Amino acid sequence: MADFDDSRLDDPACLERADGLLRPLALAGARVRQAADGAVRGREELRELPVPRAVIAAGAEARLIRVLVEPTCPVPFMAWPQPGLPGWVGPLDLVVVSAADGGSPGLVATAREAVRRGAALLIACPVPSLISEFATGRASIVLPAATSDPLAAAVVALAGLHDAGLAPATSPELIADALDQAATDCSPRASIAANPAKDIALGLADAQPLIWGGSVLAARASRRIAEAIRAATGRPALAGEAEDLLPLLEAAGRRDPFADPFTDLTPSDRRPVLVMLDDGSPEESLVVDRRRLTDCAEFHEIRICPISCHHGSDLERYVSILQVGLYAATYLAIGLDRLAR
Repeated sequence: MADFDDSRLDDPACLERADGLLRPLALAGARVRQAADGAVRGREELRELPVPRAVIAAGAEARLIRVLVEPTCPVPFMAWPQPGLPGWVGPLDLVVVSAADGGSPGLVATAREAVRRGAALLIACPVPSLISEFATGRASIVLPAATSDPLAAAVVALAGLHDAGLAPATSPELIADALDQAATDCSPRASIAANPAKDIALGLADAQPLIWGGSVLAARASRRIAEAIRAATGRPALAGEAEDLLPLLEAAGRRDPFADPFTDLTPSDRRPVLVMLDDGSPEESLVVDRRRLTDCAEFHEIRICPISCHHGSDLERYVSILQVGLYAATYLAIGLDRLAR
């Protein structure tokens, strides 16, 4: 594996080669706006939707939708990860499908089953697409989300659920603004000194990433970031709760000030770096866990890389934190010269 070279992070030629990775991140806000604009007409129908007995969400971001909607939804809400539907779903229920890819076989089976049972069906998907063909009849509504981005389709579905009186308000424009701000902060044109994602990539260059997000949404972001780092580096990256990470921090021991990183250390000797995601959740248990992790890392001289966002809605904070982490993973790939992999 190539060594990490931080000069690549500010090298125009290297950044140009990485345009295929960086451009999709920069356009995340535009994809949300495009999807939301296309779905305006479909959302009008949702205001007349009767209150269902229960809501079942399916699709790539079904669990994200559940986390955001369930606490305030006036009816039971669940995410269903399998093809088809639970046996109890019937005409009194609403099935929400987020299908940015136009419909995998599993999601098509879910939509077909919802129609067969007479359940109300709400689909956020490109039109035309395979899954949109199943949204027929009075109880089916399509939100034409002109995007292949699962997050953008989920934002459209969340806005639609708000129109139906089942979810808190979601502003696609504010979500897009948060994504745009992350793109500005983490722009390849911003130097390492001014770019939080490049700084995190530098901190993780020769390290073992341990990623903690205390709240439900921050924990979800931590898992997504860990996946991105593993894909970018080919190295282990672990996301976990405080109880999972503390033993790993304690096992690292204190740094040897006399160790020569070029001759004494091997890849298996990589010290952990703690990436802490902070979405401003005020829960006392999270404050305690954050302090325990921080104290342990500082005692063992382990670097801490914070990613935080304390303003905006829950979803705005989530996308802001997640996007910085995804940029950091991309800059890791650039620094390690893994662009062709």
